[in-house]
Amino acid sequence: MAIADKTIVITGASSGIGEAGARRLAERGARVCLVARREDELQRVADDIRAAGGQAWAYPADLTDEAAVARCAERILAEHGHVDVLINNAGRSIRRPIREALDRLHDYRRTMEINYFAAVQLTLAFLPGMLERDSGQIVNVSSFATLAPVPRFSAYVGSKAALEGFSQSLAAELANTGIAVTVICYPLVRTPMTAPTKMYDNISMMSPDEAAQWMVDAVAKRPARIARRVGEAMAVAKTAAPGLTTSIMARVFDYRAKKLRKQMED
Repeated sequence: MAIADKTIVITGASSGIGEAGARRLAERGARVCLVARREDELQRVADDIRAAGGQAWAYPADLTDEAAVARCAERILAEHGHVDVLINNAGRSIRRPIREALDRLHDYRRTMEINYFAAVQLTLAFLPGMLERDSGQIVNVSSFATLAPVPRFSAYVGSKAALEGFSQSLAAELANTGIAVTVICYPLVRTPMTAPTKMYDNISMMSPDEAAQWMVDAVAKRPARIARRVGEAMAVAKTAAPGLTTSIMARVFDYRAKKLRKQMED
């Protein structure tokens, strides 16, 4: 599918995967509408894209604020008429063992606000135009963590699993239309979101540029899912032998955590 001249909305576009994806899509001729909370950073990205010859507009909005999201969507539609592709990329990650989260229900609410409800609200806002034109695409950014039993991320994985369930049902309803639904299951990507976890400094991660190419591929090829083969294999294993797969993953994560802690101490 051609990317040039498509109006593409990207959330979480002020840094990390969203910024890299916006730049790459703009290079391919897309009209990118950038959405994020930090206005200064968002404007920086938009200015850089325009300076490089691309087309970009900044729409600062707090995606945890339902009214702000509604105003943002209304403004985009008023200024562009329609949206060809919505990329729900904005996300929040919390790494915390469940034993340390027993009194932190707010962590689960916070992750759902960004990772799930904001994505659903924007989808509901832009989908009517797509249905009217029988054309469009919803790209929901998820994680490898939904494909395998991953400990210490119950808030994050729960929110992304909800987003994937929404995506699957949406895809089934839109199967006989010109609207595609794509889920991107990223592995760990070296972005500002992963930077606070110092343990990640010593492990291999995908770069934002590599992640951006997945985003371009999602729009260009419109697959149902993009994931690494190991992720797909883990999803099959989890379905075939859930108990065994969970036990193995728990031991692997414990081993890696101990090894990384020792490296940090040394």
